Amino acid sequence: MTESEQRLSLGVEAARTLATTTKTAPLAREITPRWLLRVLPWVEVEAGVYRVNRRLTYLAGGGKVSFWQTGSRVRAVPPSLTELPPLHGLEDPLLLDALAGLLEQREYARGDTIARAGDPAGELLLVARGRVAEVVEGPYGDRLAGRVLAEGEHDGSLLPGGRRAATLEARTACTVLALPWRQVEALAGERPALRATLDRHRARAAAPRNKHGEAAIALAAGHRGEPVLPGTYVDYDPGPREYEMSVSQTVLRVHTRVADLFNDPMDQAAEQLRLTVESVRESQERELLNDPGFGLLHNVDARQRLHARTGPPTPEDLDDLLTRRKKSRFFLAHPRAVAAFHRQCTARGVYPGVVEFDGAVVPAWRGVPILPCDKIPVTPAGTSTILCMRTGEPDQGVVGLRPREVPDQREPGLGVTVTGIDARAVMSHLVSAYYSAAVLVPDALGALEDVEVWR
Repeated sequence: MTESEQRLSLGVEAARTLATTTKTAPLAREITPRWLLRVLPWVEVEAGVYRVNRRLTYLAGGGKVSFWQTGSRVRAVPPSLTELPPLHGLEDPLLLDALAGLLEQREYARGDTIARAGDPAGELLLVARGRVAEVVEGPYGDRLAGRVLAEGEHDGSLLPGGRRAATLEARTACTVLALPWRQVEALAGERPALRATLDRHRARAAAPRNKHGEAAIALAAGHRGEPVLPGTYVDYDPGPREYEMSVSQTVLRVHTRVADLFNDPMDQAAEQLRLTVESVRESQERELLNDPGFGLLHNVDARQRLHARTGPPTPEDLDDLLTRRKKSRFFLAHPRAVAAFHRQCTARGVYPGVVEFDGAVVPAWRGVPILPCDKIPVTPAGTSTILCMRTGEPDQGVVGLRPREVPDQREPGLGVTVTGIDARAVMSHLVSAYYSAAVLVPDALGALEDVEVWR
């Protein structure tokens, strides 16, 4: 050993044999703020089923039509044609196939005019590919952009005899399928089932209703003297939706020797359980958004789905989303969508602002908080969805559902049950979280779909 290598004091390696260390609790990268679980008002369900009763509405259909593509040929999937309001309730597969065969395919380049305002509504137009914008002429001669139609949506010209209220222009290269009303009426003359379906649609369209499609309540206002007042009643939806509890579960296993001996300064079983509960809660938020049955992304009413005008989310797009409902509580968006919106604000010289919300400072637009949530998916094409919602039962908004109490409850809606110790001395815990979500009225939840997040 050289003189420079001779130690003058105790080395670190030797000293650590007598010293202890300061440790953190086990950490996990998947833990997020879980804003949706924090801000959603929770309704405690006693019976395990939550029924949403509404007034009778005369709106039917409204979903999206699906398409098959073979080469350059596009054809509508026949069963999906029942999403069109005039064909809602039609169950004959052969008849639906015949209607799909009546659709005429047309191709348009960007900027082409597809239909003009004032033209007779002689056909129903379906967007199979691309984006189509409604354009109207304002009172001062300006061209005003209306809603944007995307794949699977129709132009809303549902009854023959009327005239189009807006001009349709192709925002991108488009494939449009046209369903001529004259041929539909000819087919209805041969097929009584189609005639009955169309007659039901006309009856629904003629029924008294308010602007939301609900059966009207007859009222008298502004009268003088003693006129006979109208009689009325409030009719209910005959088929209210019922929500059952969903569940996220797992079995946590801990060896009793580990739990008994290695529990200081941190309880091994408690830390294992804490991380498991965090993972279950992450799964709960993911399912509240993405579950095909009750997930919020899948339960946005077709009339509350908007599309970005130019691709990225702009201030104008979020304004459109806000105007669709009263008392908007918050926006919910993927962090990349939030960043894309901020870039658009910067390009316009607009500062979106911030608000204090639930103890944190978050970005906001028009005073409405914009909350990040990485559970909202981003597609491989770089598009995502921004949600906007009103919440709470008193405001007829979006609510979360959970049982009033579960066995061995650890947190609201979450129970941890010790299921026993097996022959290998392994102790098992059943971790269960029960939950669901309900949209009380359709305008409580809206979505800005297909927003580009990469630019």
